[in-house]
Amino acid sequence: MDPIESVEYNDFDISTSNAHYVDHGWKKVVYPKRNRKLKPATDLTATNGGKQNGNAANGGDNVFRSLEAQAEDRRKRILAAKATAFTDSDDDESRSKRRSNGYDFDEGYSDDDEIAAARKKEEENVKAEEKKRKAKKEKKQPKVSLPEAAAKIDPSNLEAFLIEATESYGAQPEIQLMRFADYFGRALSGVCSVQFPWVKMFKESPLSKLIDVPLSHVPEPVYKTSADWINQRPVEALGSFVLWAFDCILTDLAAHQGGAKGGKKGSQSQQHTSSKSQVAIFVALAMVLRRKPDALTNVLPTLRENPKYQGQDKLPVIVWMMAQASQGDISVGLLSWAHNLLPVAGSKNCNPQSRDLILQLVEKILSNPKARTILVSGAVRKGERLIPPPSFEILVRLTFPASSARVKATERFEAVYPLLKEVALAGAPGSKAMKQVTQQIFTVALKLAGEGNPTLAKEATSIAIWALTQNVDCCKHWDNLYQENLEASVTLLKGLVDGWKEHSLNLSSSPSNAAALNRTMKSFRLKNEEAITEGRGNGSLYKEADKSCKVISGRLSRGSGCLKGTAITVVVLAAAAALLSSNPEATSELKSLVDSLELHQYYNSIVTAFKN
Repeated sequence: MDPIESVEYNDFDISTSNAHYVDHGWKKVVYPKRNRKLKPATDLTATNGGKQNGNAANGGDNVFRSLEAQAEDRRKRILAAKATAFTDSDDDESRSKRRSNGYDFDEGYSDDDEIAAARKKEEENVKAEEKKRKAKKEKKQPKVSLPEAAAKIDPSNLEAFLIEATESYGAQPEIQLMRFADYFGRALSGVCSVQFPWVKMFKESPLSKLIDVPLSHVPEPVYKTSADWINQRPVEALGSFVLWAFDCILTDLAAHQGGAKGGKKGSQSQQHTSSKSQVAIFVALAMVLRRKPDALTNVLPTLRENPKYQGQDKLPVIVWMMAQASQGDISVGLLSWAHNLLPVAGSKNCNPQSRDLILQLVEKILSNPKARTILVSGAVRKGERLIPPPSFEILVRLTFPASSARVKATERFEAVYPLLKEVALAGAPGSKAMKQVTQQIFTVALKLAGEGNPTLAKEATSIAIWALTQNVDCCKHWDNLYQENLEASVTLLKGLVDGWKEHSLNLSSSPSNAAALNRTMKSFRLKNEEAITEGRGNGSLYKEADKSCKVISGRLSRGSGCLKGTAITVVVLAAAAALLSSNPEATSELKSLVDSLELHQYYNSIVTAFKN
């Protein structure tokens, strides 16, 4: 067989051998180098004598005809794969696979560098834009601290502004106060949220530091000018302003809480603007509360009853408001604390942090050197008690819990309790208002004495005995509550017996008091005897109560001789005065005295003697 020449077909290199090599028509196919350029199919020539497809005389055409067909088919498939590869050129992973399989035939062609360059240029543009934006923002809003902004306020300019606002809105004090707040809003507009992070401040700072925020940064002349103007506004309008300002603060608080819950800082521009406006709101509100504390007392019922003002999250702001009012009048501070905050401290839902904040306020109020003198002498403010009986009941419960229910705050309540108790029990003895208060306090004390807490029962008993000594009518009230509060009555009777030497000085200080208590003991003994005879439940309690009633009646009887003589003398003098004055009211009072002292047998004879 003639030597076979080397024939090149696009992707395949067909090597031939000499005539001595017998291949039976099969030749070895070798792949070209990966980046070798393709040659057109028309360039295929035989290397032997320039004859195409070998020597026809030797039968080369017959040998390679089938192989050429297969090679042509492969070439078409490869060209199709190449076209697909160019279409998917953005897919780097596919490109890599194609190159690894030898299908990338464009030597020197690659768009990776162009893509990388484009991406790099785009990143540089974004960074440049961000840098420009930050620089523009910094130039637009310079940071100003609250002291710096407040120091720039001109008192004379403020005074002129307030005069103009008063003249422009003479019949609309609410709008005048809005304009007052607007002035500080503009004056303090440069203070950013970073300089006055009030939400964080109110959560983390003690009341001793919060109480001077933000007025400690306001110059005295500015404060004095504002306070003098506020003093001329009606209390009703000031109360409305307090609620409006509080609403603004709560709106900003809700925005902060919403951002925290959503995990986003949200619109920073909105928060920034809101925080700036809050500086002015806090400044104006603090000035109003300090100069006119009654503005707060007018809205206490609203703060106590409206659901939108309730909640542990709002408590720091409320405490701050009451602290500002207490700086102007500690009586208002204590009244606000007892009416609105003490019930919160006594609720089961109150957490330790809230209870601590509530205690901080009352401790701050009582730390005033003149607190006892001011609060005890002014226990009733404009007809309203600083610590009413319902609040006093809560205070007693918090101070004397069961031993298993003591908490860290218990010791702090024990420390403030003596002075608060003195304020709660203070009043004009014998006055109509004080008689009502003592009856309410007696009812509360009787209930507490029967709750099975020895420590609480001891304190409640002493309070109930105090009420009996202050108001003899409490004996009649006790008689009505006796069977409903049998266990408590037993405790109270024992307290009277055990401390008779101390209590008798007050209980027997006047014949009317002794006679009223004696009648009450007789009524109790009748009820005890009836219950024991009928075999009612709690028979042991009735027997125990009856023993104490006998002891008290006996002690009252031993002093009855002296009391009777004193009583008769009193009746004689009263009868003489009544007859000489011929005053029907005096005669009526004389009959009441006789009834209370059980001196009916002496009354008629004394009156007859005076008439004769």
